[in-house]
Amino acid sequence: MSEHTYQQLISLLEQQHASFQALEHPSAGKSEEVAKIRGTEVGQGAKALVCKIKGNGIKQYVLAVLPADQQANLQKVALALGGTRASLASPDEVTRLTDCVFGAIPPFSFHPELMLVADPSLLQRYPELAFNAGTLEKSIVLKTTDYAKIAQPKLIEFIN
Repeated sequence: MSEHTYQQLISLLEQQHASFQALEHPSAGKSEEVAKIRGTEVGQGAKALVCKIKGNGIKQYVLAVLPADQQANLQKVALALGGTRASLASPDEVTRLTDCVFGAIPPFSFHPELMLVADPSLLQRYPELAFNAGTLEKSIVLKTTDYAKIAQPKLIEFIN
């Protein structure tokens, strides 16, 4: 399914001359497990949540990215974008907007309906970020400054 997303990501990073490393590994469900396999800290993981913002006439899909060792307060995202409530997208919506299964979503949006937001702490804690790259068996470790420059997420504080 998401081999396409992986190729898209690799092409983008190579075009932008990003400093990154692609890894293949056994599928791991939890952030802690995959960090151990990658040889990275859990907090370096970029967790990507697809959510829906509604209210005040707003209907916006958002890819909210935060450090994997933190919990998201999606209500803060909703308020920052002018909405009143936020919920996680359904599995069908996740597939349509990311072409990925839950857990394999990279912290990049390749869909015009999916706005990319990140908590500022994601860009401040570690020199490198690690994330699943479209499949549960492939990861990328990317220089944080390259991520910020290439992805250009809208920065919103939304960690609990």
